[in-house]
Amino acid sequence: MFTPFEDLDAVLADLVATARDILGDTYVGAYLQGSFALGAGDVHSDCDFIVVTTAPPSGPVEAGLRALHDQIPTRRGHWNQCLEGSYADLASLRDVAGLGVPWLYCDNGHRELTWDTHCNTPHTRWILRHHGITMDGPPIATLVDEVPPEVLRDAMRAALPTLLDDLRTWAPFHVAWTQRYAVSTYCRLLYTLRTAEVTSKRGALEWALDHLDPKWRPLLTQVLEDRALGWDPTQPPRPGSLDATFEFAAYAAGLPAPASTTRGPRAGR
Repeated sequence: MFTPFEDLDAVLADLVATARDILGDTYVGAYLQGSFALGAGDVHSDCDFIVVTTAPPSGPVEAGLRALHDQIPTRRGHWNQCLEGSYADLASLRDVAGLGVPWLYCDNGHRELTWDTHCNTPHTRWILRHHGITMDGPPIATLVDEVPPEVLRDAMRAALPTLLDDLRTWAPFHVAWTQRYAVSTYCRLLYTLRTAEVTSKRGALEWALDHLDPKWRPLLTQVLEDRALGWDPTQPPRPGSLDATFEFAAYAAGLPAPASTTRGPRAGR
């Protein structure tokens, strides 16, 4: 069992077997990262994967992977619309020198693969190194080096000032899901800044309840409790929650940088 869901495990097993056949001698292994690797995946989660290869897919191999992912979301079943991940070549995955290299990427529920850096991030590498689930192949910790703490912190420092503007490029703020996503993402950034580790959205919200100004507890509790609502494009944010989110964003961006590492709860809460 890779996840708590038998039907998701069946989808993943088929993905791994088919990708392995397509990649042939360039196939190394297949792994879970993201919320399921952190022990926090639920029915509202994406299922984040990484397939490691000896070389970036090209030619007939790339065409085969594109055909596979064009077909998967047309299948019946919830989890066929929830796969998100990349095909990462071993050389650029190994250490942080490979950050910024585009990988062949499957966006959540999309049928067209793109070359993108979405999964090629310090936090993805950290999750893989410390919590990655091996579905097939050698242990993932043998393929990914440790991520230096300051690399993680620098990425969070760079993301904080522009997070809201970045969200507006793809997430509609008239939808309640976006309001919750914004708050939890700020909490994850702050958690990593303080701990040089990565945790789930729930873990970051619970950490924030314990470590941030108590004035934010109503907002943080609202986001935690509303997680069960999932994605509904017709559902507006709760009254007042969007203004509170914008105020929280300004608060988070204005917090002083940590002087030293203060370890929070282990990732995956």
